[in-house]
Formats: sequence, C-alpha cells, structure tokens
Amino acid sequence: MQKKPVILVTRKLPEAVETRLAEDYEAHLNAEDQIYSSAELISLSDGVDALLVCHTEKMSAEVIARLPQRVRAIVSFSVGYDHIDLDAARKRDIFVTNTPEVLSDATAEIAMLLLLGAARRSSECEQLIRTATWADWSPTYMLGLQLTGKRLGIVGMGRVGQIVARRARGFDMEIHYHNRTRLDPEREQGAIYHEDVDSMLPHCQFLSINCPATPDTHQLLNAERIALLPDGAVVVNTSRGAVVDDDALIAALKAGKLFAAGLDVFNNEPDIHPGYRELSNTVLLPHIGSATVETRNAMGFRALDNLDAIFAGNEPRDRLA
Repeated sequence: MQKKPVILVTRKLPEAVETRLAEDYEAHLNAEDQIYSSAELISLSDGVDALLVCHTEKMSAEVIARLPQRVRAIVSFSVGYDHIDLDAARKRDIFVTNTPEVLSDATAEIAMLLLLGAARRSSECEQLIRTATWADWSPTYMLGLQLTGKRLGIVGMGRVGQIVARRARGFDMEIHYHNRTRLDPEREQGAIYHEDVDSMLPHCQFLSINCPATPDTHQLLNAERIALLPDGAVVVNTSRGAVVDDDALIAALKAGKLFAAGLDVFNNEPDIHPGYRELSNTVLLPHIGSATVETRNAMGFRALDNLDAIFAGNEPRDRLA
C-alpha cells in the first residue's frame, strides 16, 4: 500500500477540513493551536512532504532555505501571500499556493460593517450602553455620518473591492476606484476610474482599502495622502496593516482631519500600535474578515484541492510559485 503524503499543519483548522485531511494524508495537526517559532517550524518539518500554513507563519527566505529537502509544497490557508518569500521557494522548486476567491464575500461584509460602524460611531455607542453612561436622548447626541449618497473610494478593485462596490451601491454611494488596470465596463458598473490613487483621494468621503500588501503598496496611506482626503473622511482597511502608516493615521484621527477609521488588519498583529486603543473614533476588529464557518471551510477545502493536485502530479489551481 502506497504511503500517504505527510502534511505539517501549523494551526488548528475547522473540523470538516481536518477530517478530510486525516482521510487523505498523514496529517500532523496542531491541536493546541500554538504559533510555532521559525526554529520549531523547521524542526517539525523533518519527515514532512508539505506544509499547510497560515499568514501567522513567516516563511522567510531563511526559513525556506532551511526546510528539509523532502518538503515539496507550502500551501497557505490565506489569499494574501506576503508572509511567504516566493523567490526563495522557487529556488528550492517548492510549490506555493493560496486560497483566493472563496473569502471575498465575507471580507467585503466586514468592510461594510466597518464603514457603517465607523460612520455611525458604533464603538462609542456600545461603550455608553456597557458602562451605563447613556443619560438621555437629544437631537444632537452622538451624531454620525450617513453613507447614503456619499462618495466611496476603493483602493484595489479585485474580487473583494468589486463586491464592496456592489454592496455600497445598495446605499446609493457613488463609486470611485484606483486599480493597477482599469476594469472592463461590465465589471466597472459605472464606477469612476482613477489612474493614480492621488487623483482619487480628494473625491473620497469614504475610503476602503482592498489592495494586497506588496512593496509598491507599503504604507500607501501615509500623511501626504491622508492630507488629500476631504476633511471628515472615513477610512476602513480590510487588506493588510502594512498598507497604512499607523502614525499618520492616528495623528489624522486625533487632529480631526478624519472623522473615523475602521480597521480589521494591523501592522505587527496582535501587538498593534497602542495609539489605536486610545482613540474613541475607531472601530477595531481582530482580523476577522474571513471568519465565517462557510468561508473558513471553503478556504481549507481549496487548500486541500491544491495539495491533491500537487501529489497527483497535476498543476495546482492556485499556484504562486
């Protein structure tokens, strides 16, 4: 009987995904869901054919270079892949895959939650209830901003950005967007294209960041670009923390340049910039963009589909390297 490929699974996955893993592979699971250090990751990879990792594992060039020769694949339970050095993987002829498409709806839902929550001051309002400091109602109490009819700018009009635009049209928002390439009219759906982000920002009463983290987008939203936004704008980010200059965003929120921000992703998660916790005009979520039962199962199955293809000698659907 042919031996099953051995898979190191670095985090605890949904039950349905782990069940399928156990049926088709010899899976080394992480029942305690601890985050492995680089040294632990390399050590645990001994005798392993592939790694199923998450964005919490930093697959740097150094780590990949030290992986045992037996390792054939790094399959990521994520759509983003900034945690994996693709060039280092290519040098080792190691497959790298991700899980695109299946988390777009869930992430777009969180973007809309943040847009509404930041605009309507949901965090402040909830604290009033929880701390029993809600005293009365008045015509000018806890006034927020209305989404209906406002201008929404989207940075990154990929799968998530297009769904955010579709949901925002339900609020009669006027959609502006910046993307590396312009969409065809059918997918654009009347959205206004801006060839560069700087020309778009002055139009953005609301701004949703949905682009991947790359060297080109590192700290894309900095002090200079925040200054281009209309006074009182709202910013939300569901992409990656590295796209935002934390100090610049916090300064703009403190100064009143921005009305509010909604963030689901941060630099150095979970050790986020402490300045965010001091602000009342923020809605802060712990990276839950894809955190639905349906989506996390779909991500796991997509990762396993890629593994199945690799060990069957076929080209994986979502190959990055």
